[in-house]
Amino acid sequence: MKRAGIAAFWLAALLVPAASLRGLRTSAPSVFPPNTAPQEQKPEWCKKLPHPENQALERVDVGDPWFEVFKVAPGVFAIYEPHQSEEVISYLIRGRKQSVLFDTGMGIGNIRRAVSHLTSGPIVVVNSHTHDDHVGGNWQFEFVYGMDTDFTRANARGSSKDAQAEIAAGEICGDLPKNFDPKTYRTRPWRISAFVRDGFKINLGGRTVEIIATPGHTPDAISLLDRENGLLFTGDTYYPAAIWLFRPETDLAAYRRSIVRLAELAPQVKLVLGAHNVPVAPPSVLPRLVAAFDAVRAGQVAAKPASAGKVTYTVDDITFLMPAPEAKP
Repeated sequence: MKRAGIAAFWLAALLVPAASLRGLRTSAPSVFPPNTAPQEQKPEWCKKLPHPENQALERVDVGDPWFEVFKVAPGVFAIYEPHQSEEVISYLIRGRKQSVLFDTGMGIGNIRRAVSHLTSGPIVVVNSHTHDDHVGGNWQFEFVYGMDTDFTRANARGSSKDAQAEIAAGEICGDLPKNFDPKTYRTRPWRISAFVRDGFKINLGGRTVEIIATPGHTPDAISLLDRENGLLFTGDTYYPAAIWLFRPETDLAAYRRSIVRLAELAPQVKLVLGAHNVPVAPPSVLPRLVAAFDAVRAGQVAAKPASAGKVTYTVDDITFLMPAPEAKP
């Protein structure tokens, strides 16, 4: 499907209630493979899609029903996993000499095979952070950059607990890939090829991406900036859904510093690309993200109960999923 006018698309994206997306389990994938369970057996989160915003994007067939791939800018592809409740999005950013794969997803589908339909050149992996849903395919690639943090090093060892939670009852909608064994599913260990830092630049050939350290969601969270093309890839620091700020590794003070830094970049940015649900948003969301977070921290926003021990705070179309007040240390 050809892309609709980008201004109209941004407007539509901003009208999607954030609470209806990731974190509250009320969204759904847009395409189901054959043999999908009957509608009444689907989890609630997967009954309400396709996301209309994603339908407006140009689709690219990679021959794998686990993924939906959208061309979101010249040489940039959003690799979306709609059949798992996180609805994670990884990005392939192509240059003339090499490509960056910004995250490798759940590790349920074969992301290396999917990416091979998009480029035949060298690929370097950079992770927005090292939660399991963003590093699942790291082991498939020879070269992986990592932030120099203990959190990164620990997660590079892999995990079965976190991975098994991702395929628990209610987390999958539609068929798992053929030859996938849920009993042995885990985030496989992967090797950090080189450590990087804030400001590190990767030359792709005719395109350069720069690492912007944005800790808060995790200690190793980063964004990627393509200054020349006005593209800002924000990982889990911002996406158009309930933003997770409840994990033990989350640092709210660091998160605020990071979103203020991103908001300062807004005049240079044409497109914001987050890591869940819907791939694109306008740069005007960045200063609004800061204002919404400050309103929450100032006690100006009422909390709404979410899952056990968590609440949501919503300001217009921006929602944060945070520990319930009584659960705060």
